[in-house]
Amino acid sequence: MMETSEAPPKKVLFLVGDYVEDYEIMVPFQSLKALGYEPYAICPGKKAEDIIRTAVHDFEGDQTYSERKGHNFQLNLSFKDVVLEEYVALVIPGGRSAEYIRLHEKILDIVKYFMKENKPVAAICHGPLVLAAAGVLSGRRLTAYPACGPDIRSAGGEFVEVDVSEAVTEGNLITAPAWPAQPAWISQLLTALGCKIQI
Repeated sequence: MMETSEAPPKKVLFLVGDYVEDYEIMVPFQSLKALGYEPYAICPGKKAEDIIRTAVHDFEGDQTYSERKGHNFQLNLSFKDVVLEEYVALVIPGGRSAEYIRLHEKILDIVKYFMKENKPVAAICHGPLVLAAAGVLSGRRLTAYPACGPDIRSAGGEFVEVDVSEAVTEGNLITAPAWPAQPAWISQLLTALGCKIQI
């Protein structure tokens, strides 16, 4: 049984693009949907029912992650139709999509809105690159994929190195280094949303 402190609708917005990390979009999107939230995924230049490609990143003993083609993911909202006031939280998955969606001014405006309104913002892996580009990290404590650490520090944030299975919450900001941290990351997001699960 799930209890939330928010009245319906409980919409959560995902910022994605081509070659978003497969697990980092699929797992939180489907988990939130299973719990009764209404997740919506948008991508610059795309509309509802368009497909984005995903990539599976894995850690196989090399100096960096490996990358393979993932599942296709169908968007369920047109980028131009998003009404920010309807959403209770923002999720920014990792993968290569974060590298280019941060070049879109509207993406940065969306991030600034959620941070200004102090609504939960959850970013994982390369997702914090979008936060850095939006200029919202000054004085904030967060984690990310280690290669993103210099970007976070350059943006005025405090980069925290944690185990790949851990997440960090600081105020409304919930971050994690990679998909192995999703149990902790999603759990901390649900706490920030006021969700209580009883089994």
